[in-house]
Amino acid sequence: MLKISSVEKNSVGSELRLKKGYEVLSFDGYPACDVIDYLYYDSRDAFTLCVADANGKEFEFEIEKDEDETLGLSFEDDGLEMKTCYNNCIFCFVDQMPKGLRPTLYIKDDDYRQSFLCGNFVTLTNLTENDVERIVRYKLSPLYVSVHTMNGQLRERMMNNRFAGKITEYLTRFAAAEILINTQIVLVPGVNDGDELDYSARELFKLFPYVHTLAVVPCGITKYREGLYSIEDANPDYCRGVIEQVDRLNSEFGTNFVTLADEFYFKAGLNVKPFEFYGEFPQIENGVGMTAKFLRELEESLEPRECERTLLIAIGTSAEGFIRGCAKMVEEHCKSLKTHVIGVENKFFGSTVNCSGLLTGRDILAAVKAFDKPYDALVIPCNTLREFEEVFLCGMTVSELSKEIDKPVLVTDGTGEGFFEVLTSK
Repeated sequence: MLKISSVEKNSVGSELRLKKGYEVLSFDGYPACDVIDYLYYDSRDAFTLCVADANGKEFEFEIEKDEDETLGLSFEDDGLEMKTCYNNCIFCFVDQMPKGLRPTLYIKDDDYRQSFLCGNFVTLTNLTENDVERIVRYKLSPLYVSVHTMNGQLRERMMNNRFAGKITEYLTRFAAAEILINTQIVLVPGVNDGDELDYSARELFKLFPYVHTLAVVPCGITKYREGLYSIEDANPDYCRGVIEQVDRLNSEFGTNFVTLADEFYFKAGLNVKPFEFYGEFPQIENGVGMTAKFLRELEESLEPRECERTLLIAIGTSAEGFIRGCAKMVEEHCKSLKTHVIGVENKFFGSTVNCSGLLTGRDILAAVKAFDKPYDALVIPCNTLREFEEVFLCGMTVSELSKEIDKPVLVTDGTGEGFFEVLTSK
């Protein structure tokens, strides 16, 4: 149920004399579970609304309104309490986290509503039949689904969940309802790669275009895997083989259906695909196409500037070469600028974790203190920090890092344009 906290003046809700403290019970006879129900029906022009007043007396209204009119209701709670994961995946990154970090880092979310609202990847293993019917009825699209394999038996073993094998059934039903689905496979060497990857890609492509994309991402391996399933880190030869395999699959499909996380290209020592390859970048939050987009944005931002200073840029080791090349491009347009780039070894999680997004402030601090050339300010990427806050994974703040090195710390916004502006702004 949704308890009303306020009613907008001159709205349909105010005309119905709905008040603070009333509870929305149902729409068209379907229980009002969370704010998604409200948003769906508030966008429609005709439906039945059932509410209860503060004394529990129920009222039913037949609503007819223009689509741009609103009920104007706000609620005490959105009803979106997080649905958690029922799996015990052999590659789970949360299981590889050390103790003592902030509690939110240990939450294993697996909520189809957050998949629709925020683009979170979900496994669908905790769905009830009511959930499936609701997804279809509301056409919640797009959804982001962690497939990992289309081999039902293998998926059950990888996720240690006897319900995991229903993936084909769910995806087929959603595709039939014309729900757009972006999928991913976390690639575990020797488990769901090779022939299994071919099989999964081909099975998913049968549901194209509603299964819109398949992203293949590397399995993250930290040094905290004691007692867990043994997984080998992907070496350069392995990554080159995966790239060649995906190229063959896309040639077979006649479209760029399968995309790889940029990390595969970094590890293979190869350039990522060109900007045009990624289309509208539907999986950029999954690390797919970020490099190509960044480079295009940087190239379009380049212009002559004057900024006489020396900057030290700290980055994850995987992107060190790429960022060094980008910094040189900026230097060519700002002759008075000098840059140094250091790849920061991830001692917190282990050297097998080499992306910038999992760097801690303490590892950055150690790398910067070991750097022995003069510089005026330190530059770090925004993805090293908690969203909307200047706090690293380890709890150190940007201001604390700045105080430790006695230098300003400049944070880029993750775009090529922002990179150019931070490096060249006076």
